[in-house]
Amino acid sequence: MEEGFLLNERYQLLERLGAGGMAVVFRARDLMLERYVAIKALHQDYSRNQAFQERFRQEARAAANLSHPNIVIVHDFGFDAGQLYIVMEYLPGTDLKTLIKQRGRFSLEETVPLMVQACAGIGYAHRAGLVHCDVKPHNILVMPDQRLKVTDFGIARALATIQPDERSEIVWGSPQYFAPEQAAGGAPSPASDVYSLGVVMYEMLTGSLPFAAATMEDIARMHLEEEPIPLSEFLPEVPPVFEQIVLKVLSKEPSARYRTADQLGRVLLTFGLTQGPPPSLTLTPEAASVYQAEAETEAVPAAKADLGIDWVSVGLGLLALLAVGGLIPFWMWVYFVYNPPVR
Repeated sequence: MEEGFLLNERYQLLERLGAGGMAVVFRARDLMLERYVAIKALHQDYSRNQAFQERFRQEARAAANLSHPNIVIVHDFGFDAGQLYIVMEYLPGTDLKTLIKQRGRFSLEETVPLMVQACAGIGYAHRAGLVHCDVKPHNILVMPDQRLKVTDFGIARALATIQPDERSEIVWGSPQYFAPEQAAGGAPSPASDVYSLGVVMYEMLTGSLPFAAATMEDIARMHLEEEPIPLSEFLPEVPPVFEQIVLKVLSKEPSARYRTADQLGRVLLTFGLTQGPPPSLTLTPEAASVYQAEAETEAVPAAKADLGIDWVSVGLGLLALLAVGGLIPFWMWVYFVYNPPVR
């Protein structure tokens, strides 16, 4: 597909916005609804695979059902000229990877509100039963007013149908950002997205990835075996509590991390408020009001989550204690039946 092509007799391709190993992105005009859209057209190598086509449609349909301020809206998807495509809202923003390259690093005050928004969008998908599988700054768009939107839900999962047993970046995400369990070839979970968010957060603050190597195999091994350089070595002024949050997010075991993006987001909200009121975090007025409302309702759960208290286990323990305690009168009755008191 090239600029000027009329896709499916509806979408006029206007200009190429970017290209990668998997797809080309165009700004286009929806002639039916008279609006601008962004269209991602997958390369024919992927599009001609029948299993992938079916899985792509399933994932695109699921992504189209996601409606959240921090998720790029999917309008349509289809197949034309031998290529699969997905139609999304057009946004005048820049992907986070480009911004990191331009700026070198973000301050803590800039990073926290952006990551809170990313957690809000991905957490919403987790509640809907979807795992992103490929969280990376390339898939995170930042608007000029600092609103953030996450894109490309489900495409990594669809790509896994091409060669399900292959251990490569097209199976479960991008090597620099995927979780240890993904590096080992396992299926991702919400905790895997949390790990990837931690890698993005680390890169924003330091300007460097926690793990870098010449080959994908070496990167995978580092995710599985090595610990990242502590944030404090890059940023001596970073609060210890924030460094502990990042260490928890980058834990090798999924069970040691925050379980969902929502849980991480609540912890970051609480941390952000300890640094000052929302305006000091450079949030937009709209986002600031949402930030404040969510923080007021979630501050207590976030604090509990930060302490690592598993309230489900505590509750089960209390139930067990009550159950055992309730048997005490019964065993006393049995004892006195067989051992009546001597008169």
